[in-house]
Amino acid sequence: MPRNDKRIDLNLFRVLDAIHAEGGIGAAARALHLTQPAVTHALNRLREHFDDPLFVRQGNRVVPTDQARAIIEDVRLHLKGLQDTTRRQAGFEPSRLQMEFTVGFRDILESIVFPRLLPRLEREAPQVRIASRRVPAGDVERELMAGSIDLVIDRSLKVGAHVVNEHLVDEGLAVVMRRGHPLDGAALRKADYLAARHVAVSPFGEPAALDVLLGQDGRFRQIVLSCQHYFSAAQIAADSDLLLTMPRSYALSVSGSLPISLHPLPIRLKPIPVRMYWHESKQGDRAHAWFRGVLSEAVLAAMPREAA
Repeated sequence: MPRNDKRIDLNLFRVLDAIHAEGGIGAAARALHLTQPAVTHALNRLREHFDDPLFVRQGNRVVPTDQARAIIEDVRLHLKGLQDTTRRQAGFEPSRLQMEFTVGFRDILESIVFPRLLPRLEREAPQVRIASRRVPAGDVERELMAGSIDLVIDRSLKVGAHVVNEHLVDEGLAVVMRRGHPLDGAALRKADYLAARHVAVSPFGEPAALDVLLGQDGRFRQIVLSCQHYFSAAQIAADSDLLLTMPRSYALSVSGSLPISLHPLPIRLKPIPVRMYWHESKQGDRAHAWFRGVLSEAVLAAMPREAA
């Protein structure tokens, strides 16, 4: 049970957060620019305070105990709150910003947005670091509220009133097939599309929104293979007779490196809105507002005009 010690050094919680994030005392020391003995000493003080080991060694890493897992989200939320307060009081200059922003991204956005984002960060804020994570839709609100992630860019999600969101762009779909496919060279018809064999992408095993809509009308695609990533699915489509339906922006990106043709989806669908989500506690933070602007501009630049 934690001791009632009002004199505990709040800097110790930065050490707790770093060990949890880095998975080791040595890695945490490097991230905090401290010596390893200093981090070990801080951890020992926390262990004494909580009367718990907090981390136990497992192979080459340390893993959190139940006690550490129970407090880490509160620790991170309060640390970020203190950091935000400090930044609001100081003058903001991107060139002096030393922060890591954690962004919830789908893999296709990584490949088309980051090449546009990084050159600007190198010019304006060379000390800023970006961490990209895949966040299941059902976890977005919880992770934003916990402060374990700063921004999410995804399709329309159900979120509570404490999560702010902004519409960025509408994304269209394209049908990808190998060059020389029997359906290539002419306008793709709905009947041929539905009769064809397909490769689909489903990272978490969920049905695609397209198949849900088709099923509502009693129509179904013959999906013979389901992949986790669009690039591997595009490679399969390039080397087979399977069709792939994917976001048009990413299809245009990979078409430069794969022997594929792009066709409009022969089924009328509304474009898919792409939105940015963040917790309301970040709304007034100048560093976060600046990063949201930079990131949204990179997303808009990555989306083709045809998809908007």
